Amino acid sequence: MSYPPPPGGWQDPQSAPPVDPYAPVDPYAGAKSPYPPPAGDPYAAPAGYAAPAGYPPPGAYPPPYPGYAPASRTNTLAIVALVLSLVGFTSCITAPIGAIMGHVARKQIRETGEQGEGMAKAAIIVGWILTALLVALIIFYVVMIVIAINSDSSSSSY
Repeated sequence: MSYPPPPGGWQDPQSAPPVDPYAPVDPYAGAKSPYPPPAGDPYAAPAGYAAPAGYPPPGAYPPPYPGYAPASRTNTLAIVALVLSLVGFTSCITAPIGAIMGHVARKQIRETGEQGEGMAKAAIIVGWILTALLVALIIFYVVMIVIAINSDSSSSSY
């Protein structure tokens, strides 16, 4: 039979603490090791060792790093501009579109602070170079056609 606890919230120092019948039992609780306990930390610095200046003392670890800052987004228009400029190698029609979109992307990047400045610049450079080559090619074809027409009409004699 158990008695209720005495008033005042104090415990009887002579009574044993209550035992939990569902607590796990440690089978090695009273076992002794046949080996002597280690004389100290085996990884500790030798006696008289002082850490170099600027380093924490041995055994001290820096506080954990809170994590990386989230990466900022890359401007989607810069990606599309670069793709269109590079597709301009095969179809020169998309090169000026990519260059113009690169200009718009650079303006957006300056306003929003997004990533992609290099892609936008590359789109502008590649787009305008391919556009200039396309214009030079068209001028070359027009000149060749004019020369061919003039040489054909001057060589025919009726």
